[in-house]
Order: sequence, then structure tokens, then C-alpha cells
Amino acid sequence: MNARRFAVALFGLAVFSVIGFLAYEFIAPLTIAVFLYYSTRKYYTLLERFRLPASIRAGIALGSLAIPLIFLVSYAGVLLVLEARAFIDEYDLISVAAENVSWFGSVSRVPEFTVQGLYNAYQSGQLTPLIDFATAHASVLTSMISQFTLNLFIITIVTYYLLVDGDKIGAWLLRFDDEAIIREYLEAADRELESVLFGNLLNVLSISLIAIGVFNVYNVFVPSPAEVPYPALAGGLTGIASLIPVVGMKIVYFPLTILSAVPILLGGNPSNLTYIAGLLVIAIVVIDTIPDIVLRPLLSGDETHVGLLMLAYTLGPVVLGFYGLFFAPILLVIGLTFANTALPRLLNTANNADTTPSPSGVNPTSNSDESPSSPAAND
Repeated sequence: MNARRFAVALFGLAVFSVIGFLAYEFIAPLTIAVFLYYSTRKYYTLLERFRLPASIRAGIALGSLAIPLIFLVSYAGVLLVLEARAFIDEYDLISVAAENVSWFGSVSRVPEFTVQGLYNAYQSGQLTPLIDFATAHASVLTSMISQFTLNLFIITIVTYYLLVDGDKIGAWLLRFDDEAIIREYLEAADRELESVLFGNLLNVLSISLIAIGVFNVYNVFVPSPAEVPYPALAGGLTGIASLIPVVGMKIVYFPLTILSAVPILLGGNPSNLTYIAGLLVIAIVVIDTIPDIVLRPLLSGDETHVGLLMLAYTLGPVVLGFYGLFFAPILLVIGLTFANTALPRLLNTANNADTTPSPSGVNPTSNSDESPSSPAAND
């Protein structure tokens, strides 16, 4: 290698080292972006039949995923605030908090959750303790909001351009093809990632629809004190929670049954607790167990073992943190695909190179000249 090639190689190594460092610093949003890309790519491709530009199709794919999620979270947040306010007013918890929480100060009642109600509370000084508390912790709150906004921006931009320019990235990678091994591996990994991650999206939608249906049917046959509050919201959150390993949907329907039982325990008809127990059994069997047994194997990809995928979803967050929920299954698919496609060919190529005979069929250690003892040499 001459000096010019060495300088170019050194420069390339430095550039890729910086890129690798930045990717590691933002590995969580980048991983989620790849996860969302494979989850929405089939839908993005389906929109081609309408002859829409790639940028419009990518925007529709992201909007179709983001808008319902934002609406669901916002709706849940508003309901949580309203229900919490009603619960606090009913059981006079505001006076208990004022006595035991120092910064709660002179707050005597929870203000109405309206613009006018919050403005009146601000004018009367009821929000002063809360404002002081927020001001004292402004740096922490600002850091959290800034980090969340930056990560959301990275996820949106990367997912958008993966949808629009994914084919160009694949074509660039195939420029380094060697005897079609790279092409075979990349195409197999791409297909399996789409199958596994798109299956996760279908699983979320399926669980959401099942949970919404179960909660609504349950409400038809039980008295009003034992009904599931906001069944559509509860069902949607149950579907989203199915992405979380091990606990999954349990973080929704267990608290839901407890919240449904609290008013009954505090002064309702104790016989209604039978319906709450029935709700818990129905949720465990119909929403959790049966879909997990039936749907998950069907939506877990063509080659990836269901058990290994479950381990990846379980151990990923434990080892890597939150983003491990998305990174571990991606890494598992990439590794298994390499073991099933590229590795056998590489080993087979190496074995063939070691056992290939000499083209001339002659022992390479033998001398091609006639030996002195041959008849020709004696003549």
C-alpha cells in the first residue's frame, strides 16, 4: 500500500470512527427509527398503487402511525387528570397532601381543568407553590423536555428518509458484493426484519381490537358500578403494552381491575366484586394468553424462532435499557440470518479452497523435468 492509499484509508477510518461514536450516543432513537421503518414499510409500499410521490407516501405512513398514538396518549392524559381531580375532590385528599407535603403550601382545592379555571387559580395564588416547585427544578425539567424533543426529531427524520431512500442505501451496500454472499445475506436479513417487526405492529393492532371488543362486551353484561371505564382507551393502551416483554398487557389490565374495584370497596355493593374477578379472568385468558399462543407464532417472522425472539424482548431491556426492547430483536434477526445464509457459504468456500487439487493434476511438489535416472537422461 502506497502513502496515498494509506492516507485515504486513515481518513476513512477517522470519519467512520466519528460516525460510529455519534451513532452510539444516539443509539436509542436510531434503533427506534429502524424499528418503525420496518414496521411501516409494507404500508408505505402499498401506497404506491395510488401513484403518490415517495415523500407523500412516507408522510402518510408516519402520520398514520403517529397521529393515533398522539391522540391516544393525549386523551389518556386528559382523562387521567380529570379522573384524578374527581377522585381527590371526592375523598378530600388535597387537605392530606397540604399537611404532609411541604411544598404543597396553601393549596386548598384542585382548580378546574380549563383555561379559565387555571387562570383563576393563578390569580388567586393557588398555583404559586406548584410554580415555585417547577422553578426550583427547571433545569431537570428543561433537560428532560429537550432530550425527548431531540430524540423524537431524530426518530422522525431517520424513519422518513429510510422510507424514501431505503432502496438507495441497499444499492450502495451491494456495491461491496463478493460472489453474491453479501447480496444473499442482506436480502435475507431485510426480508426477515420486515417480517418480524411488521408482525409486531400487526400484533399491537390485533391485541388492541381484541381488548376493545372484550371490554365493550363485558360492559354490556355487568352493572354500571363494575363496568370498565373508557373501554376504547383501555383496549388501545393494552395493545401498546403488548410490546413490553414479560409483563406486557398486565401493566394495563391489572391496574384497570384494581381501579374498577376501588369504588366498590369504598362504599359499593360487595357482590359486584364478582364481576371484577370475572373481568380479571377474562383479561388473562382472552386478551393475554390465547392471543399470545395463537397470534405471536404467526407474526414472529419466517425464520426466527419464537422462543429466541421472546428471550430477545425479555433480556434486551434488562441488559441495554429501554432501547433494548427494539435493539435486541433486530440484533437477533441479523445474527440468525448471518448464521443461516452467509456463514455456511463462507465456511464452504474456505473448505473448497483448502481441498481444491492442482489444476494440472500433478503433485505441485514434484519436479516437471525428467530425473537424471530416466531413460532420456541416459541417452
